[in-house]
Parts: sequence; C-alpha cells; structure tokens
Amino acid sequence: MPTSPANKFKLLPLYNLFADLLRCNQIVIKPSLSCHLISISLPKLFDNNQEHNMKISKLTLAIATVLGAGATSGAFAMDLYVDTKTKQIYAEPGRGRELMGSFEKVQSATAKPVEKLDTAEIKAIREDLALKENAIKALQEHKDESTGPKSVGVKLNEKGIQFETADKNFNFRLGGRIHADASYSNDDSLVAKGTKTHVEANDGTEIRRGRMEFLGTFYKDWEFKSQVDFADNVVGVKDMYVQYNGLKVASLPLAITFGAQKQAFSRELQESSNDMMFMERSLMNTLNESTVDRAIGLNIATLNKDWTGQVGIYGDTVNPNAEKDKADEGWAINSRWTYAPINEKTKLIHLGVAGNYRGPDAKDQVNDKALSYSYETSHMSNLKLLDTHAITGINNIKMMGLEANGLYGPFTIGGEYTHTWLDREKGGSNLAFDGWYGEASWTITGESRKYKTGKFYKVDPDKNFSFKNGGLGAWELAARYASADLEDGNIAGGQMSNLTVALNWYVNKNIRFMADYNKVLEIKNPQVTTVSGGKPDNLDTFMLRGQLAF
Repeated sequence: MPTSPANKFKLLPLYNLFADLLRCNQIVIKPSLSCHLISISLPKLFDNNQEHNMKISKLTLAIATVLGAGATSGAFAMDLYVDTKTKQIYAEPGRGRELMGSFEKVQSATAKPVEKLDTAEIKAIREDLALKENAIKALQEHKDESTGPKSVGVKLNEKGIQFETADKNFNFRLGGRIHADASYSNDDSLVAKGTKTHVEANDGTEIRRGRMEFLGTFYKDWEFKSQVDFADNVVGVKDMYVQYNGLKVASLPLAITFGAQKQAFSRELQESSNDMMFMERSLMNTLNESTVDRAIGLNIATLNKDWTGQVGIYGDTVNPNAEKDKADEGWAINSRWTYAPINEKTKLIHLGVAGNYRGPDAKDQVNDKALSYSYETSHMSNLKLLDTHAITGINNIKMMGLEANGLYGPFTIGGEYTHTWLDREKGGSNLAFDGWYGEASWTITGESRKYKTGKFYKVDPDKNFSFKNGGLGAWELAARYASADLEDGNIAGGQMSNLTVALNWYVNKNIRFMADYNKVLEIKNPQVTTVSGGKPDNLDTFMLRGQLAF
C-alpha cells in the first residue's frame, strides 16, 4: 500500500554504506521493473571522515530496497536521515541524525510488453546476419592469403623480380642480360687465301646478347628454366628445361634435367657468359662449340660441395628437323666430373675431366648442320682466320677434356685442354684436332672470384661504385694465351695462337664494363693473307662491352 513521506523507513544497520553516500552529490537509482527511478541529491557531508567510507553499490541497493518497498506510482519527495551511531536510516529528523538528502521520483520504470517480430523482420535479420558472416569469412580468407602458407611474397633485388609462397613450394623469378659490344680491328686489309678478294674485319657495334629468362619452382623439387635470346634481331631459344631435385641415391642428391640445355663438357663452355673473365671464349672453344654446346637431352648430375659428376644423353639442337629423306637425328653421350681437394672461400684447387661421344645424323651432320671448325676474331667481325670448312664422311666424334684451376685470394690461374678424334667412313682418313688455353687474373681491389659445384662465377665488389659514398667497385685484370690446331690429314684448317688481355670493372653485382685486347701471335696456313701474301700476324682487335645481368 502507498507510503507517505511521514512514514519512517528503517533498514538494517548499514555500517559500510554511509561514507559512500556522503561522498556522492547525485546518484540515479535504476531498480527492477516494479520500482521507480529516483534522483538523489546529497550534500557533501563528512568529506574528510574516513570511517564513513562505504561501497556505492551497496548504498544503491539499500536505497532501491527502501523505495521499492514503499514507493507508489504517485509523485512525491522525501528527506532521509541517518543515525550517526546506529547507522540506521529514518524518514524524519531526530537527535543524532543527519540529513542524507532529498529523494524524488523522476520517471516510471514500468515494464513494457515484449514486442513480437513478424516473419519479414526475422527474415531480414537472418539475411543481415548471413551477410555479416560472409564478410567475416572473406576477411579471414584475405588474412590467410596474406599470411598463410599459400601467401605470396614479392622481392626485387639484384636477382630481378621474384615471387615465392610462404611455404616455399612455389617460386618464380624473371631475369635477363644485355651485352652491348663494340669492336675495332687494325691491319685488317686482307684477302681470301689464294685469291685477290678483299676481306676485312667488320668494325662497329652490336647487341651480343639480349636475353630474357624465366625460372621457377613447383612443389619445391621441380624447377624450370626458359631462356630466350633476341641478339642479332633474331629470336632464339637457349635453355628450356625442367629439373627434378627430389631424389637421393646413397645419400647423394641427384638433379635430373630434361630439355634443351648445355651438354656435360668443358668448364669454359658450361660457365655463363655473365661470369667469364673475357668477352669471348678461347680458341679452344673452336672445337667445343660445334659439338658439345646446347642440345635437347637428359642429364643426371650429383652436385656436391667438393665434387660433381654428371652424365647426359642428347639428340640435336632445338632447331626443327625439316628433312624428309635421311631425317634421323644424331645423338651423343657425354660426362663431366670435377673435384676440389682444397675448397675454401679464398683458397681453391679445381680439377676436372670430361668425355664425349657423338654420332652424326643420317646426313652426316652434327647439331643440324655440316660439321666444321672455325675461329672468328670477334663475334661481329665475320673474319675467320681458321676454318676447316665442311668435313664429310663422319662416322663418329670422340672428345676428351682436361681442366685445372687454382684460386688464392684475388689471384686465379688455370686452363683447359681438348682433344678431338674424328672417325670417318667411305675412305676418308681419320682426323685429330686439339686446342688449349691458360689464363690468369688479379682482382686489383682484393675480391675473390666465387666457385660453386664445379664452376667459377664473377667477382662481386665489396663496395659498389658510388660518387656519393666513395666506392670504386671491383677492378680485375686478366690475361689468356690460347692455341688451336685444325690441321690433320687432308684438312688444312690452320694453326694459331693468340693473346688476350682484359680489364674488367664491376660497378656492382649487376653492371660490368669490359675492355679486351686480342692479338694474333702465330698463325700457320691461315684462311686469309695480306695483299702481298703474308700472314696476318699483326692483326689486333679491340673490344668493349657494357653488361647488365640480373
């Protein structure tokens, strides 16, 4: 029943509530649905009296209990008093009581009936929840894509642009090279052997190599490489192969490569043109390029830190066979093995041996053309000092190669030897040719060339060239003596030796400038002579190159 303001409200002693009540200026009480919302305005009493500290939550509960038990729906206001000794609350003043404050009803908190949602509203809520759930899933998928095992990281550095998944199962790299050359020859007013036809070396410029390469990995163990050359304004495939690296035999890792690739012969031939100390390979390569350069085949290799071994079986080059008569391709099997008894970063000894056997195609051709050996003073000169011209009646070709190199700090020394035997049929005499070179280098700025799995790699400067930072890059001085003998039986291709001196400036890991001087030292039975019939042994060739590789 209603309670008038004159009635006294007495509660149990509230010892811990009084101090909280005195610290508050205003409290809004929100009782249960059957209670009223009451605004409490309190004077600041006993601000400094610590014995009256009380928890405000308990005071709120106490006052809500008082008002909930006696309040009516009518508007009223009442004063409440507290006995300072007994801590009891009263609705009227008295001895030992102090005013707590005036309590007034501010609004009704009568419970509202629960509204029922119709079917359309429920459907709309469900659709909204479904949209939010899809949005959450999309955000989670985006997070997984950017941070999960299938997420792709992108890098751009001296190796080009690279993409790789976080789990390293897949990667892709775009690389390339540009070799821009210029060459000049002096004392090259010559005539073709036995004629008065004028010939000379072409002087000028060319893009010696302009290549793009695509490399990648699938499922960690499968690698591929595609390399295409645009030099001479002609598109040509160089490397195009797949390699499997997921097999071990007797704890030895195996690399199985199939496709267009370099054959397993000669360190000089296997090393990249980006890493060579000289702009062109040596006179010895006259014997190798025609027979053991790139071909389509299968190669099995084990590449270890101190030793390597590989065996390959090959067909012909990537050039299509357009023959309809005598169209069967030739084939070859070759192998190269290397050993480094000393293999440290700045101290190294490298030894190698290689062998090759090739049978020509049905037309007695080798790698899609008639077999011939020749030496050109530079790639663009078109001046051939040695030339066997086409050799016919070939039954098979056998080759042997030997390698030896040493490295000590900034110094290197080494060389190779190749011997070739040609077995001929139809009454032709067997032939034997050979070639070799010796080379030495000194990195003036102190860096060492790099070595890995039987091959040498270019110098990386310790400090890149920079006007701002004072770096010089790396400077390298190299010299090479080479010789080739292409005379035997009825083949008079000539004999020759030459000297090449090179100065290389490695600006950074990607850019290199090269200057080569090539001098003919001795020549016998050359394919060109001076106008008076003399030997062209005063022929000098100067070459320059700007190189970008990544």
